[in-house]
Amino acid sequence: MSAHQGQRALRGSAIVTGGASGLGRACVERLHAEGVPVLVADVAEEAGGALAARLGDGVAFALTDVTDPAAVEAAVEQAAGLGPDGLRLSVACAGIGPAERLLGRRGPHTVERFATVVQVNLVGTFLLLRAAAAAMAGNDPVEGERGVHVATASAAAYEGQVGQVAYSASKAGVVGMTLPAARDLAQHGIRVCAIAPGLFDTPMVDALPAEAKESLSRSVPFPPRLGRPAEFADLVVAIARNPMLNGETIRLDGAVRLAPR
Repeated sequence: MSAHQGQRALRGSAIVTGGASGLGRACVERLHAEGVPVLVADVAEEAGGALAARLGDGVAFALTDVTDPAAVEAAVEQAAGLGPDGLRLSVACAGIGPAERLLGRRGPHTVERFATVVQVNLVGTFLLLRAAAAAMAGNDPVEGERGVHVATASAAAYEGQVGQVAYSASKAGVVGMTLPAARDLAQHGIRVCAIAPGLFDTPMVDALPAEAKESLSRSVPFPPRLGRPAEFADLVVAIARNPMLNGETIRLDGAVRLAPR
């Protein structure tokens, strides 16, 4: 595969959960542009299938519920078969962020919604990491390395806002899991990192009124705008290329610190 002059080449295939939209789609598009065979794993069958069809050779789609261990394992197995060097990169982008206050007009925060957010955002990330690590461990090492996992945390893991009890807890769990996972997998030559994006122009934010989006943009110190999904994908590729990045959660947020509301 091609690499920019002086940069480490990306090897093997990749899987991106939540790859049909937002940050995940940007990662799929960037990896495809880098010549990496990539599997789009998502519950959005129409969008995921359309993305794979648009990008063409080297991109496949698998209908995948990240809360289902068997489905995740099957997707990882499919991804590993896309290239001759095995699965070398897994990117966990599947996530949800419904807002609900701990005590609202309808009473206490629902147990079911809290559990669902944690199941998708945290357990779903764990299930991909678990399955991908098992697949990567069988790879031939390249300079001692067999693979890389990149998870998606959030600035809300550190400064959760009103209505983000479940979301912030799930993303804080991703942050907390990153270092011990990297330590667990070091003996296998597998790295683990996470990215904590701030305010990005994704479908979750796109649903807001234009005035609200403008207000969010102004709250970012610099650059004073929403992050672009392609910038998230750039960091994923940078992590994959840099063998010294391990066990770290990197904030990608333009120095924003989320206000209470």
